[in-house]
Amino acid sequence: MNEHAASNDAVGGRILIAVDGPAASGKGTIARSLADHFKLPHMDTGALYRAVALNLWRWGGDPKSEFEAVRACDDIGSNGDDPELRSEPVSKIASVISAYPMVRSALFERQRAFAAQPGGAVLDGRDIGTVIAPSADAKLFVTASAQVRAQRRVRELLERGMPARFAEVLLDLKARDERDTGRGAAPLARADDAALLDTSEMSVEQAVAQAVRLVEARLSERHPR
Repeated sequence: MNEHAASNDAVGGRILIAVDGPAASGKGTIARSLADHFKLPHMDTGALYRAVALNLWRWGGDPKSEFEAVRACDDIGSNGDDPELRSEPVSKIASVISAYPMVRSALFERQRAFAAQPGGAVLDGRDIGTVIAPSADAKLFVTASAQVRAQRRVRELLERGMPARFAEVLLDLKARDERDTGRGAAPLARADDAALLDTSEMSVEQAVAQAVRLVEARLSERHPR
C-alpha cells in the first residue's frame, strides 16, 4: 500500500481529504500530490483490495468464492511493494472481489482507522467520500472519458513491459465501471458534496493544480479564517 506519514503544517488543525473515481482517472496521482502538498499521510485503498487479490491469486483461490476472498484478507501488510500488485490479472481479481460485502467489511476498519488519524489524511478509492469518510473536509470525484482512461492504462502497461491492446483494455475498463457502480456494497458514486474534476483534457500538472485549488476552496468554505 502507498502509505506515508507526515505532520500537517500546511493548514492548521485536522484535514481529511477524500478522493474517489473510476480506474485510470488519475485519482491516485492526484491523491498522492495532495498528500505531499498538505503534508498528510496517504492511503491508496485500492491497494488493499489488490493485496487481497494477489494473495488469492498466489494461493490459487477462486475469485468467484466470497469465502476464499475473505480468507485472503489475512496477512496483506507485507506485500505493499510487490510489482505484481499492479498487474492485469491481479487488478481484474481485485475488481471482482471488491464487490463482496464480507471483503469490504474485513477491510473497513483498517481504512476508517487510517482516516481517523489526529492530523488527518488523504485517502483515495471508490467509496471514500460516501462510506469510509463521509464527513471529510474536502471531497473530489476524479473522472475522465473511458477512451482516455484506456489510453492511459495501455501506456502504463507498456511502460512496465506488459502487453496491452487498446480495444481489450477499453472493454475491461468498461466492465470494471459496471461492476463498481452496480455492486450492492458501497458502489462507486460521487458524493453529493464532492467537487467534480474531469481530467480528460488535462496534463498531470494541470490536474494536480486544479485539485489543489478545489481542495483549498473547500477548506476555506468549511474553515474560514
